[in-house]
Amino acid sequence: MAATIMTFGSGVYAGALSATEWMVRALAVVVSLFPPVISEPFQYAFMQRALLTALVVGAVCGILSCYVVLKRWALLGDAISHAVLPGVAVAYLLNLPFFVGAFASGAASAVAMGAVQRHTRIKEDAAMGLVFTGAFALGVVVISRIATSTHLMHVLFGNVLGVRLPMLLMTMVSGLLALLCVFVFYKQLLLYCFDQVHASAIGMNTGVIHYGLMLLLTLTIVASLETVGIILVVAMLITPGATAYLITNRLPRMMAIAVGVGTFSAAFGLYLSFRLNVASGGTIVLVALSLFAVAMVFAPYGIVRRGRALRAARS
Repeated sequence: MAATIMTFGSGVYAGALSATEWMVRALAVVVSLFPPVISEPFQYAFMQRALLTALVVGAVCGILSCYVVLKRWALLGDAISHAVLPGVAVAYLLNLPFFVGAFASGAASAVAMGAVQRHTRIKEDAAMGLVFTGAFALGVVVISRIATSTHLMHVLFGNVLGVRLPMLLMTMVSGLLALLCVFVFYKQLLLYCFDQVHASAIGMNTGVIHYGLMLLLTLTIVASLETVGIILVVAMLITPGATAYLITNRLPRMMAIAVGVGTFSAAFGLYLSFRLNVASGGTIVLVALSLFAVAMVFAPYGIVRRGRALRAARS
C-alpha cells in the first residue's frame, strides 16, 4: 500500500514538473515574438525559468500588497519576512525543502506576535519587533554554523537566475494557493480591511481572518524567497499596492493595477539585471520604486493633482 502511494505521488510530482517545463517553453515562445532587443536575454533556459518565477511572484505580491497597504501592515510584512530565516536554516540542516521550514517558521512567528500582543501589555509594533529580531538573529546564528555565506546571500537577497524546476513548481503552487484564498474569501477580507468593527458585529470571526491573512502573507513571502529574497520581499509587498493606492480608490481596480506593477517590475527588472549585469532582486525592486515615484507625482492622488485641487479650493 505504501509503495503504491509513493509511486502515485512520484507520478504526480513528475507530471507537475513536466507541466511546469511546458509552461516555461510556452512563455519562451511568447517572448520570442517580441523584437530581438527584448527577447534576446530570454533565449536561455535559466532566464526563461527566472522570468516565469518572477512573474508569478510579482502577481502574488501585487495582490497581497493591497491588503498590506490598506491594513497598514508594512511592519508586519517586514517582521514575517525576517522571521522565516530560522526555518530556512533548520530545513537546510535537516535536508528538507526550504519552503517547508520557511513556512513553518513564518507561521509560528505570526502566532507568537499575536500571542505577545493579546496576553501582555506589549503593543503590536513592539511585539513584531521582539519576535522578528529574535527569529532573524537565531537564523543568522544557525546559518553561520551550517552553511556558507553564499547560501545566506541567496536567502537574504534572492537568486532568481538559479531557480530550478522543482523550486519554480513550488513557487507556482504556493502562489496559486494564495490567490485562490483571496478569491474565495474576497468579501470577508474586504470587510475586515475597511470596517473591522462592522465585520465583528455581524458575526465574522475577525481573529481567524487576522491570522489567515498573516498566513497568506507568510505563504507569499516564502514563494518570493528565490526571487528577491527575505529582505527585498518587503518592498514587493508594499510598493505595488502603494502605487495602485495613488491611482484608484476601488479595491478591484487597485488589485489589477498592483498586479500590473508587480509583474512589469519583475519582468523589466530581470531584463535590466541581465543587460547591466547587476543583482536581479535589487533591480526588480528599483523598477517598482521608480513606478511608485512616477505615480506619486502624476497619479490622480499624487502631488500634482493634489496641488491643483488645493489651489482651486483656495481661489
